[in-house]
Amino acid sequence: MIDDNSAAGVPAAPAPWRARSSIARSTGHKGAGGGGLGVEAVFRDPAGNLAQQRWVDAAVTVALEDLEPVSAFPVVPGRRWGPGLWWSATTGRHVSCGSSAMRAQLMVLDRDPEVVGLAGRPVRLIWRDRRGQVRAWVPQLLARYADGSALLADCPGHPEAGGERARQAAVAMAEACAQVGFTYRRLHRLDETPAANLKWLAGYRHPRNAGRPGLLAAVLEAFARPRPLIEGVEAAGDPIEVLPVAFHALWRGLLSAPLDTPLHERVWVSAASYPRSGEHIAGSSRSGSPHDHAHRRTNNDTDADSSEGSSGFGGAGERGAANGATGSPARAARRQAAEHGTGAV
Repeated sequence: MIDDNSAAGVPAAPAPWRARSSIARSTGHKGAGGGGLGVEAVFRDPAGNLAQQRWVDAAVTVALEDLEPVSAFPVVPGRRWGPGLWWSATTGRHVSCGSSAMRAQLMVLDRDPEVVGLAGRPVRLIWRDRRGQVRAWVPQLLARYADGSALLADCPGHPEAGGERARQAAVAMAEACAQVGFTYRRLHRLDETPAANLKWLAGYRHPRNAGRPGLLAAVLEAFARPRPLIEGVEAAGDPIEVLPVAFHALWRGLLSAPLDTPLHERVWVSAASYPRSGEHIAGSSRSGSPHDHAHRRTNNDTDADSSEGSSGFGGAGERGAANGATGSPARAARRQAAEHGTGAV
């Protein structure tokens, strides 16, 4: 995760592309990580060239969520899961993804209605530590919120990943982000059941799963009062047609169901408005300790290895209809992960 490449020879950034003065809070303070004006940002401009700019300026003037990765995610020999792409329902574009743990967090953020932009490794921050040594770090992802603020985050596979260097970088990242109104977090890996449920729903995140005109409204009406999933689906029409729409509505938060237990055809579902009752598994991505925070909501799964519309409900969905898949979404998601070599979810 850490990247100690020297910033020497990186050209100055071009003229600002988008003003974000509403979140500018630069100061001259320098703490343990060399925050404030001592931090430099390296990123790729729209032409794909490396550019370097003061962090307090880049955070205000550059739309970091629109940038390509400043450097590629590493390929680690022996791992079952390598770098790939996540199709974001929020932006309609692919986001670079470096691990299954990061993909799970992208799912969470992609489903968050406050998030308006996502990017993988868009910026490298460079600073000097207390001893004057040059340090650099590339956060794994950036999420832009509707209010203009942003989250920079890393997605370790386990709390101790990266060791002492990662812990020191987390302190520096948190300090640098605080200078510009951003937040930095090390996001804990999702628990198995919520991750499997989110992965399942993510397979229906594409707008085409909203169904034919009027069907989504009929599904929402069927769940105007809480009832088991299969009962509401049958009330709205043919389950083969309606189930993908119900899963799409669950993904979008138009319907609500508990995600900390495995989804099944008798799970209770109701119409809901955000925040989703019973779906918050732990905390918010915008609060808590940069070391301890567990960001646990959910997203869609359009990775390089995922297929849309797979379902464990009697063959509903695009792939389920063809294969006649059966069983719970959680079991089917784990089976799909094993088949594609994506690692445990």
